[in-house]
Amino acid sequence: MSARREELQDRAIVKIAAHLPDLIVYGDFAPERPSVKCFDGVLMFVDISGFTAMTEKFSTAMYMDRGAEQLVEILNYYISAIVEKVLIFGGDILKFAGDALLALWKVERKQLKNIITVVIKCSLEIHGLFEAKEVEEGLDIRVKIGLAAGHITMLVFGDETRNYFLVIGQAVDDVRLAQSMAQMNDVILSPNCWQLCDRSMIEIERIPDQRAVKVSFLKPPPTFNFDEFFTKCMSFMDYYPSGDHKNFLRLACMLESDPELELSLQKYVMEIILKQIDDKQLRGYLSELRPVTIVFVNLMFKEQDKAEVIGSAIQAACVHITSVLKVFRGQINKVFMFDKGCSFLCVFGFPGEKAPDEITHALESAVDIFDFCSRVHKIRTVSIGVASGIVFCGIVGHTVRHEYTVIGQKVNIAARMMMYYPGIVTCDSVTYDGSNLPAYFFKELPKKVMKGVADSGPVYQCLGLNEKVMFGMAYLICNRYEGYPLLGRVREIDYFMSTMKDFLMTNCSRVLMYEGLPGYGKSQILMEIEYLASQYENHRAVAIALTKISFHQNFYTIQILMANVLGLDTCKHYKERQTNLQNRVKTLLDAKFHCLLNDIFHVQFPVSREMSRMSTLRKQQQLEALFMKILEQTVREERIIFIIDEAQFVDGASWAFIERLTHSMPIFIVMSLTPFTNIPCAAASAIMRNRNTTYVMLGTMEPQEIRDKVCVDLSVSSIPRELDLYLVEASCGIPFYCEELLKNLDHHKVLVFQQAESEEKTNVTWNNLFKHSVRPTEDMHLYTSISEGRTEVCYLSSGVRLKNLSPPASLKEISLVLLDSMSLSHQMLVRCAAIIGLTFTTELLFEILPCWNMKTLIKALATLVQANVFHCFRSSKDLELALKQNVATVEVHYRSMSLKPIGGLAHGEEEELREREGEVIECCILRFCRPIMQKTAYELWLKDQKKVLHLKCARFLEESAHCCNHCRNRDFIPYHHFIVDIRLNTLDMETVTRMAKSQGFKAEEEVISSKSALPRKHKLPENLSAAQTKEMVLHFFDNVIQKMKSRNDVLPPEPCQCAELLQIVILPLAQHFVALGENSRALYYFLELASAYLTLGDNYNAYIYLGEGERLMKTLASDDSWSHIFEYAAFYYLKGEVCFNMGQMVLAKKMLRKALKLLNRMFPSNLISLSFQMHVEKNRLFHFMNQRPQESVLPGNRLAQLYLQASCFSLLWKIYSLNFFFHYKYYGHLAAMMELNTSLESQDSFQIIKAFLDYSLYHYMAGYNGVWFRYEILVMEELLNLPMKGEAIEIMAYVADTLGHIKFIAGHLELAIELGSRAHRMWSLLRNPNKYHMVLCRLSKSLFLRSRYKHLIQVLGWLWDLSVTEEHIFSKAFFYFVCLDIMLYSGFIYRTFEECLAFVQHNEENRILKFRSGLLLGLYSCIAVWYARLQDWDNFYKFSKRAKNLVTQRTPTVLYYEGVSRYMEGQVLHLQKQIEEQAENAQDSGVELLKALENLMAQNTTGPVFYPRLYHLMAYVCILMGDGHSCDFFLNRALELSDTQGNLLEKCWLSMSKEWWYSASELTEDHWVQTVLNLPSWDKIVSGSVTLQDVQKNKFLMRVNILDNPF
Repeated sequence: MSARREELQDRAIVKIAAHLPDLIVYGDFAPERPSVKCFDGVLMFVDISGFTAMTEKFSTAMYMDRGAEQLVEILNYYISAIVEKVLIFGGDILKFAGDALLALWKVERKQLKNIITVVIKCSLEIHGLFEAKEVEEGLDIRVKIGLAAGHITMLVFGDETRNYFLVIGQAVDDVRLAQSMAQMNDVILSPNCWQLCDRSMIEIERIPDQRAVKVSFLKPPPTFNFDEFFTKCMSFMDYYPSGDHKNFLRLACMLESDPELELSLQKYVMEIILKQIDDKQLRGYLSELRPVTIVFVNLMFKEQDKAEVIGSAIQAACVHITSVLKVFRGQINKVFMFDKGCSFLCVFGFPGEKAPDEITHALESAVDIFDFCSRVHKIRTVSIGVASGIVFCGIVGHTVRHEYTVIGQKVNIAARMMMYYPGIVTCDSVTYDGSNLPAYFFKELPKKVMKGVADSGPVYQCLGLNEKVMFGMAYLICNRYEGYPLLGRVREIDYFMSTMKDFLMTNCSRVLMYEGLPGYGKSQILMEIEYLASQYENHRAVAIALTKISFHQNFYTIQILMANVLGLDTCKHYKERQTNLQNRVKTLLDAKFHCLLNDIFHVQFPVSREMSRMSTLRKQQQLEALFMKILEQTVREERIIFIIDEAQFVDGASWAFIERLTHSMPIFIVMSLTPFTNIPCAAASAIMRNRNTTYVMLGTMEPQEIRDKVCVDLSVSSIPRELDLYLVEASCGIPFYCEELLKNLDHHKVLVFQQAESEEKTNVTWNNLFKHSVRPTEDMHLYTSISEGRTEVCYLSSGVRLKNLSPPASLKEISLVLLDSMSLSHQMLVRCAAIIGLTFTTELLFEILPCWNMKTLIKALATLVQANVFHCFRSSKDLELALKQNVATVEVHYRSMSLKPIGGLAHGEEEELREREGEVIECCILRFCRPIMQKTAYELWLKDQKKVLHLKCARFLEESAHCCNHCRNRDFIPYHHFIVDIRLNTLDMETVTRMAKSQGFKAEEEVISSKSALPRKHKLPENLSAAQTKEMVLHFFDNVIQKMKSRNDVLPPEPCQCAELLQIVILPLAQHFVALGENSRALYYFLELASAYLTLGDNYNAYIYLGEGERLMKTLASDDSWSHIFEYAAFYYLKGEVCFNMGQMVLAKKMLRKALKLLNRMFPSNLISLSFQMHVEKNRLFHFMNQRPQESVLPGNRLAQLYLQASCFSLLWKIYSLNFFFHYKYYGHLAAMMELNTSLESQDSFQIIKAFLDYSLYHYMAGYNGVWFRYEILVMEELLNLPMKGEAIEIMAYVADTLGHIKFIAGHLELAIELGSRAHRMWSLLRNPNKYHMVLCRLSKSLFLRSRYKHLIQVLGWLWDLSVTEEHIFSKAFFYFVCLDIMLYSGFIYRTFEECLAFVQHNEENRILKFRSGLLLGLYSCIAVWYARLQDWDNFYKFSKRAKNLVTQRTPTVLYYEGVSRYMEGQVLHLQKQIEEQAENAQDSGVELLKALENLMAQNTTGPVFYPRLYHLMAYVCILMGDGHSCDFFLNRALELSDTQGNLLEKCWLSMSKEWWYSASELTEDHWVQTVLNLPSWDKIVSGSVTLQDVQKNKFLMRVNILDNPF
């Protein structure tokens, strides 16, 4: 039976009938229109309150996951229950009117008495459904019901394509009146209904001063059997289901296919519903919260009561309304009798029908309808209300009876304006603002209190859309603010200045045209140009703005321009205008022809006989000739600059005049326009192709310019980085988008403003670690202060998730216009792509698209790429590069179009489309051009549909959700997948194992350490000398490199692609799991993302995804399983690593201790437990070192636990090593030992080797001579026992790299270079840029200190190539850091200081550099030192202050100590300035500085390689302080260390300093300025024109300006 029902309901005729009442489905109407039919019956009008408020609440919701679908569910939960009751009781739902419905029981008059009783019973049961019920949203829903009975007339009207029906008559008026009297849960009977009913059955309550009555309850006699009574009543109903069909709610569900009937019924249904039925889409597809424009038309008649009389008037009005709406894609949604009149509810912007300039079209249609209907006989009054905004558009009702309707506050406002302001066309403020029409088309009306509308805002009367010359009202409508800069449009203004210069020099006409899409800021550019033009002497700028209506007015543009030229815009009266005109044209035009100007300038010159006989064409020619003469005369007196905004609306006659004008006299015309929708007229095309025309295509603003704009608009000195990324991405560089997004955030109270605090005062916590990260450029500070010396900063409200915010209605509307202009197949493609995300792959899109083949997909994608819906990219690097640069402004040479034959254009488009198809085939990654489009398309899906597609995406992506093939498909958190069950597919174990092996994973029983699986064979000979050990180590790595070159099987076939996988696989997969509610799986992948980004050096992204993970963890708080505990531990470890990288060691230590506690590995917190734990770990270490090797199997989850523990200890010992307190040395030692023991327990070779190297480094830094050497020997023994393949090769490269790094820190520079060079060759062969860049950075520093410049420049060349090809910002920053060092200390130039400075200024907000503070500290400090040496103290203070903010972020890294040593040098030079100026605090500053340098020396983490520089600075401070003895000691110590380390750079400088300070020459002399001017470039050194010996003399000699030489 159910299968039969489904088959019936799937028929098109049944689906169509569900939208119509039985009155129409089974009606037999005459073919003529209008047609009238009369009958008797009972009417029920049900009004459900609360839905409008609910719609408003959903339409203003912040997040995308709250909208139409929840509203549909709640609406239909209530309305379908009412519909079902009505159908059960035999009623016929005539109409749904928003949140109300009208039902009919059609019977013969003699049955009315009994049927009224049935309808009252039905009404009371409807009330019973909802008593004391509240919906989940907390909105109280109540029902009011009115009943009427009597004679009813039905009117059918329409045209060949659409039919409509109305029920009219006294009963219809009565039922509406009865309902209006009802309070909550009332049933009101009209007077006639009360007269006709069975009064003995009804208990009523009288209504004061009314004949209508209120029903209290039914009071049937004791013997009354309602079921029998009801069955008897239903026998008189023609279409009530009975017999075999009694289980059906409605007989229309059983309709058999009947093409003729189906065709007839289709005319009563909206076109979008028919499309949906034809496409067999889910009916929920059309249900959405959507920005539309409502046009409510009400017709009041002179003779209301006679259907025959008003029928013809309604028919005429309907036909005209339909024809007008059709032009602009509007539709009639409902027609009903409303308060003594007929009302048409018209809507612009239904799904699939959104069009540009919707509001303008709606107003234009309203005025047209008003003008026509006002002339129709028998219509007394026409009233129209127009309102724009978000309303619910959707199918409301029951499965068997429903209608497409609109509900929302804007519908109510339009209806109320229509009724409260009769006889005119009115609109609300949103329509007024959005129309882009001149203000003089409207008149603000007095506000009235309107029922059901709390605050409608201003109400305007639309006076008509015929453009009139309103002098002084056609100016540019945007304002130029003196205190607000024109941001991001320097190049565009340069075009004007250049063209203006040409115009002045050549005295020939020039045309400058700016083309840009709406929102690009064209009007602002023209306003700035008008201001600039007015600055020229003897120039006159005439600026006007056109509207769409201007295009339809012949000669309008020239009319306005000439009015301004003639000074008529300032005249207050026509007589004044007439006098002005007469004075201007008396010498140019005969007085009898003055009347030519009457119509065009609204004056009243007498009409002469000659003029009355002149043809229209002749008049136009005379007028144009006169204007030419006037302009010729004006140009001789002053230069004219015409500025025209929205020039696409220039009419054809004006274009022709402008073309002739440019050929006739020197004039400068500046225009802005949006792209022409149709081919422009011949004159416009000729101007565009003219050689004197400069045609500029406006680009978007750069990310930094958007950032500046946001800070200036908000008047804040900084904004959160999250907000910056959101606005830059979502705005796409379009100013209007940025402004609308900010308004939306402000509306939802997302932005919070507070007075700025100094960074020193801010208490750093995890939540504010990245809070004030983004600042405007320096020249914007003038505009970001709210008052003198007082600034504010912007925050985000707590818990706000910007990426989930619903787009603003204005931007959503733009996307809907574009989406609705596409074919249905393209719409489906875009919507499916939106599910995947902002970025997607063709593979995944093909996977989720239903019934598509690849050829069709490629063709559709090519079309959408061509239409700028998508961008396509060959790789993620191309995508990253494109995201950094927005579309730039370019000049287009349109005159080249004249060389192209018109007939070849179509062929060219086909050829271009084929090229696009080729591009799409080559590209694997696509991205939405506009993020707003993706969000808009995503919101169109229903929840269940989204889940199905998200599940498809997740199943597809999880197969690739791990490291790339180059990295052997591992987890980013090692062995992570052994802890958490993440797979969606429930497969048998054999299949899972097979799939895991194919991805490089080992099954748990196979996870045996590569070390333990092999017998130990190789052991280094004992008692080797240091030189022999060095030779053996280097020889080993040379053999490895040789084998790597000779054997193809040991090298990866492709470079590392993990960074790309993060964007196109891992992140989308995490987001799909969030959408599916699979929070544990989503958490897994967010932790993987955080770990991966930390590996890539991106602390900010790691922080962001840990934040996402933290939100998910809160939802899983009740889960106490081991897998969840491990996820918590991983979460705290990753947080600790982020804090460690950011130099927040207190936070990092806290996080790492938490992680260890969760991993059941407590770290001692007091000296007693420390001593005990130290004893335990020493015994464990002895045991492990003497029991290895042994074969054993460790489960995967244990390996994951051990890895995480070792990682925590690795960071902990470095943190403790930073501290000055003596006992922290023991904590550090314990942490290093625990790391080693944990790694030995894991039996994993890589972990063991890493721990040995860490343990060796710890002992070296702590001063344990001899111990570190033993562990380096153990490392080499481990390497000798590894096979020459796969992961072992990477381990060997890692060891060479790390040993080189350790030797650099230790000051063994030559060995560091030898090891680093070999590590460089190994990593380059392994093709891993993330490792390769670090070895180049380290190698460059060793070479720099050894003064091996040729090799250094070669390494810098490799580093530069890597930074460019891989778009690796860290490599590029380090490159410039070394370049600055070369200038400061080596005495030549490889890259100029200006280039280095420009890089720093342009990239200091880069998230990689910003949150790897050591490198940025070094760059700032180098620049500060440069300025200090030049005694440019203002610039020194600026960069020194920036560096100082980073000094506190101490990290035990070489980069930090490189940076801090440069910073200290800057402070030492500043001390020299203080002493020179005899500052009061100079002595104290010197003491503090010396103490700070001594503290640096005392730290375990300060490597010996930095000692010579620090001693050098200490010597200088001492000599400045007059302490010659200490200076001598520090100088000699520095020279001794430099000699031992082979630090030739520092040794040379120290020798020169010693000679300089000890010499008898004038010590205050400064040669540095002259030295800087003569610094040679590297090219000169290579060419031999400058020798390296000469270069070494270009050292900065620190001045000594004390009164007496201490020596």
